[in-house]
Amino acid sequence: MTVATKTYTPAEVTAFYDAHRTVRQYRTHADGSPLPLPADHLEAILHATQRAPTDATAQLYSLIRITRPEGRARLAELTTNAHIATASEAFVVCADVRRVERVLQVSGRQAGQWPAIAIHFGIGDAVMAGTNLLTAAEMLGYQGCWIGGVLNGLDDIITELSLPQGVLPFAALTIGTPAENAPYRPRVPRPLVIHTDTYHDGSDDEIREAVQVMNPIAARGDQPGDWARLLTMYFGQGGGMEAREPGLVAALKRQGLWAGAE
Repeated sequence: MTVATKTYTPAEVTAFYDAHRTVRQYRTHADGSPLPLPADHLEAILHATQRAPTDATAQLYSLIRITRPEGRARLAELTTNAHIATASEAFVVCADVRRVERVLQVSGRQAGQWPAIAIHFGIGDAVMAGTNLLTAAEMLGYQGCWIGGVLNGLDDIITELSLPQGVLPFAALTIGTPAENAPYRPRVPRPLVIHTDTYHDGSDDEIREAVQVMNPIAARGDQPGDWARLLTMYFGQGGGMEAREPGLVAALKRQGLWAGAE
């Protein structure tokens, strides 16, 4: 069967991705409750999600669609991201090796032990599926937000969603009709991101130039942007990522996905 492929001009592709924004404020009903998507829009978005690439046919991901108001409120609390409660759709995107193990079990076969591989391909599959979801939503006129804040309450989220061993939350993802005019965000200069043949580490001057390019992303109100300061808050000594590290290690062990030394 020959599948017809719709083509776009380079300018159209560039314009589509230039329109991408991270949006946290969504249109809602008058009482603040989520504004649902039309059924055919949701169906198209979920179809796109499942058409994502995967390694070895395994589809090592699952999405938990959060629909109950109390579930939305609890997830908003655990992630410290209030917009989970008001988005048209909210998902928790998970790496999932449980399903493959169940397929082998039901087929009378024995699953191997490969926790590091599970993380490598499970996170990859989860990201590709979530990216398909968000891209399809944007094609239909919506915008969304990836939420790394699942790491803020990882243990409680695993319990709240009844996730068995082999399933690990990667991020939450919200979509809806924007109720804000989100700014255009800069990106690191291409030579430091797209490498040719071998890795280019970047000179000190190139790194300083990248910081200057990225500084506006850290601006808050009347305060000028300082990207290095923002990165320090997340990735520096005593930053947020150090604080999250023990919780992630504990979750990996709880879910049977820890490949390190005990």
